[in-house]
This record gives sequence, structure tokens and C-alpha cells, in this order.
Amino acid sequence: MMGALKIRNTARAAVFSMVAPVLLAGCTEDGPKAVPELPARVCWGAFSGGEVAPFLPAGEKVTISDGDFELNENLDSETCSVDVDGVTRFMVNAKFWEFERSIEWSSWDQLHPRPLDVGKKGIIWDVGAATYFACEPSKSPSGPGKYIALYIAALGKVDPGKTQSAVPGLLQKFMSYAQRELKCPER
Repeated sequence: MMGALKIRNTARAAVFSMVAPVLLAGCTEDGPKAVPELPARVCWGAFSGGEVAPFLPAGEKVTISDGDFELNENLDSETCSVDVDGVTRFMVNAKFWEFERSIEWSSWDQLHPRPLDVGKKGIIWDVGAATYFACEPSKSPSGPGKYIALYIAALGKVDPGKTQSAVPGLLQKFMSYAQRELKCPER
């Protein structure tokens, strides 16, 4: 009986000595990994780093891809992506449309979007949102105007509850930024 108990205790000690290093591997003297530090302003300056950080996972390096925010007939789309360790985790996009009827959200139907009271025909789904606004409405039913569609998406493992509570405010902020930068008339 005593021999069986000793063998069992030795086996437990051997298993623990193999499992403990694996369990503790994520812990270092510096603590667990954290979200990489973001600059004060992100995505053309539309958002603060603190507004975007909750959508990002822990990692070593953050890279932000954006350029000048400019939309017109010649440059009809602008995208900003925030990557963590080489993987896109947060993305915003603005797209110029000449005709309001061209803007439709059917490609998002598989995500079961719900209406969102931001801009015109705003929608929200688990990890993103979209809307549009008229910067310069068309002057006739068949004439072009200047309509701007906006999209925000959190990519990867994010808390849908956190996303749904934060994204409407970010989308509103993005819309205000775009209206100001594109010099849209105030309504």
C-alpha cells in the first residue's frame, strides 16, 4: 500500500513539473503581454489611440496604415487599418459615391445587421457598423452628388458587447471628422 502511494505521489510530481512551466510560460517578470502602445491620434487623426485600443489584442508591435484623408472622383476610397503583429485588427473605410442609390448594404445581410441611428440608413452588427451621409446632395434626380459611406470593423477575437456599445460613438465621430475634412456644408 505504501509503495502504491509513493508511486502515485511521484507521478503527480512528475506531471506537475511538466505542466507548471507551460502554465507559467505566459508570465514574465514584466507581466503578461499587453496591447501595444498607440499614438495619441489614429487613422488620420479621426480617433484617439485610447478609443481604438480596446479593440486590439495583446501583442508586440502595432502598425497603422493610413495616408491623407481625401475623397473625390479620382480617389474614391480611403482605408485605415491598425495591425497588431502583422494582422489587421481594426479597420475604418470611407468611400465616395456620386449617386445615393448606389449605396446599399445587402453585402452585410449575412451578419444580421440592425438599424443604427447614425447618419443615413446606419447599420450595426456584432463587430462593426456602416452609415453614409450626403456631403453635397444631387441637384436633380439623375444628377450626381457627393455621398460618403463610412465603415468601421473590429477584426479578430473581440467582445461583441463591448464593440456594439463603443462603435456607434466611433462611427458618429468618424462621420463628423469626414464632414469637417471634406468641407461639407453644415446642415
